[in-house]
Amino acid sequence: MAHRDRAVGGDAVGAAGAEAGRHEGGADALAGAETAWRERVGLAVRERMPLWLQSRCGLERKSVVALSAVLVVAAVFAGQHFWSGRTQPVRPPEVVRAAPPAPHEEAAVAPGSSTAARDPVGAAGTTIVVDVSGKVREPGIHRLPAGSRVADALRAAGGVRPGTDTVGLNRARLLVDGEQVVVGAPPVGAGVGVTGGTGAAGAAGASGAVGPGGAAAGAAAPVALNTATLEQLDTLPGVGPVLAQHIIDYRTQHGGFRSVDELREVNGIGDRRFADLQNLVRP
Repeated sequence: MAHRDRAVGGDAVGAAGAEAGRHEGGADALAGAETAWRERVGLAVRERMPLWLQSRCGLERKSVVALSAVLVVAAVFAGQHFWSGRTQPVRPPEVVRAAPPAPHEEAAVAPGSSTAARDPVGAAGTTIVVDVSGKVREPGIHRLPAGSRVADALRAAGGVRPGTDTVGLNRARLLVDGEQVVVGAPPVGAGVGVTGGTGAAGAAGASGAVGPGGAAAGAAAPVALNTATLEQLDTLPGVGPVLAQHIIDYRTQHGGFRSVDELREVNGIGDRRFADLQNLVRP
């Protein structure tokens, strides 16, 4: 009886174990079937996706994180490049205008300006024309800068000839436009000339002072063209040794001078030179 009970109990235990084993095997089978179904569905969906999306779906989590970091860094650099390369507004330069002078400054400048306008010496870029005659190497018309002095005119004329008396010649006097500078002889007529001194004082102190009629008071007697020597002719204004010899040659060839007007026929004597000599010579 006892043996029968043990046999019945063992059969019951074995049946229960078999039943439990069947239940566990069914659960595993269901889980495996579900996993296989998911894989088939996922594979089917992936095959129908574009290639670039298929490669993204196959990435691991670490790869996705790394790719995201790279994209963030690239976005930061792109934003910085855009911000630094944007167009900057440029302000136009400010125009600085000179302030108008104060009334008292205009009053202070006005007298000096009018003086400078009246003074030819202070005018920049202007020239004057002077006539240098007498005992100089190159008598004639010379152009000089405004503000030049008698010394500048003598230098432009080649300098004073040796032996010429220049004791009364004021070389520091300022010249004016149209002035005549006569060296070594009194000036002819009433024109402005230089024989010594400055202005009226120099003219009054010279031996050949100009009188009201334009003739030189106390001047030497006119030089006789038909009897004068080379040295005597050389003392005339604007006549040098060469021109004096031309006068003597003309006198010899034509048998003397019958009138002062014949000086025009001498080589080297023009209208201006004749005007300087006609009152200083006689036939």
